[in-house]
Amino acid sequence: MGQVFFRKLSRWQADGDREKLADLYVAAYEEPPGEEYRNRERFLARLAEDVQRQGFGMVAADDEEGDDDEPAGVTYGYPLHRDGSWWRGFVGVVPDAVEELTASGKAFVIAELMVLPEHRRRGIGGRLQELLLSASHAELAVILVDPANTVAQAALRAWGWDGLGELRPGTGDSVRHVLTRALPG
Repeated sequence: MGQVFFRKLSRWQADGDREKLADLYVAAYEEPPGEEYRNRERFLARLAEDVQRQGFGMVAADDEEGDDDEPAGVTYGYPLHRDGSWWRGFVGVVPDAVEELTASGKAFVIAELMVLPEHRRRGIGGRLQELLLSASHAELAVILVDPANTVAQAALRAWGWDGLGELRPGTGDSVRHVLTRALPG
């Protein structure tokens, strides 16, 4: 494996590369047979909505020896809406400090962080999230993780993330673990 290069993508680049990003999504998550198409379509719908959000940011990692059109990993996110609507479905009470940072526009969610299996354990995921968060100007980072994804949870905790609780994002959605990380303000 060669050297990895990181680049920021604009919302227009992200929207233009949506099919490649969906391919990356399917490959990164190795869905069970029969689920790839449905989950790919859900990812595309989420991405189409997310690129329209104010403050959207995306960072891609490209392996110099890999296919130039296929990134080794990608992360993207956006500031949480100040009205606190993102926290609907939180199990329990959202801490006051988290509500205050959200209301002041200083909370940023990583909506997606994915690295192809053959590129994992090379520091790419950590570098992706650092580059995205450093450009956010937020004081609090938030991410949702599938409770069954213990590997992702362990990596995030190693990068300084702490558990906050659980959230059910929408009707019919499964519960997700909420992790947060304080950022230098």
